[in-house]
Amino acid sequence: MAIECQVTDGIAEVVMHHPPVNAITVADTWKIRDTFAELSRDAALRAVILTAEGKGFNAGIDIKEMQSAEGFEHLLGSGEACYETFKQIYDTPVPVIAAVNDFCMGLGVGLVGSSDIIIASTKARFGLPELDNGALGCASHLARLVPPLKLRQMTLTCIPISAQELFEYGTVFKVTEPDELREEARALAQQIAKKPAAAVRFAKAALNHIDPQDLHANYRLEQGFTYQLNIMGIGDQQRDAFVAKEREVTR
Repeated sequence: MAIECQVTDGIAEVVMHHPPVNAITVADTWKIRDTFAELSRDAALRAVILTAEGKGFNAGIDIKEMQSAEGFEHLLGSGEACYETFKQIYDTPVPVIAAVNDFCMGLGVGLVGSSDIIIASTKARFGLPELDNGALGCASHLARLVPPLKLRQMTLTCIPISAQELFEYGTVFKVTEPDELREEARALAQQIAKKPAAAVRFAKAALNHIDPQDLHANYRLEQGFTYQLNIMGIGDQQRDAFVAKEREVTR
């Protein structure tokens, strides 16, 4: 995956690009974490935009890569990378704006749910296919976007939700046409950048402190159940089925 980062006038734009569907490898995940860690050390930083190029925002973890590795080492490394990356985005000292076009699945929901503001295109949809893949994860982050019973419905059925529905819940700030997405995100970042820098940083810190959800601890809990599913063999079984289905489709 190419992770491009450009900073202009104190506004960083982090762009993910890994054709064909922006599925994320373990190395990709650490690269995103490292990019945000480096940005966090920039005293002149005012806002960050997280977005993607290509077919969709994010298709989740790269299951094909995971199934090509033997043992639990790769799985554990993936879990650690996800945890640290989500935490780094959440703890970034300035507002993080997620600009989402088309599908945002699994790990992608973790990235978006760790951000502060979401702008999405009319094509965007958000979902957790984890259960179908023999895992749990990112329900903690989805819980920041939808009400409790909607969270249960989405987790248990794996049915995604549209950007418009999230807008009606008040968790997506704006729904825009796909070709206007990056421009709208930039305009919002510029609006934030005009505010007193110290006040914005203090506001972000305060919001993290008063957040009623213990996002990091909750996600660790989900990971624990995922590891149990893998010890039972259910995770491997479901991921193997996913890979086999993908091979059949591409024949």
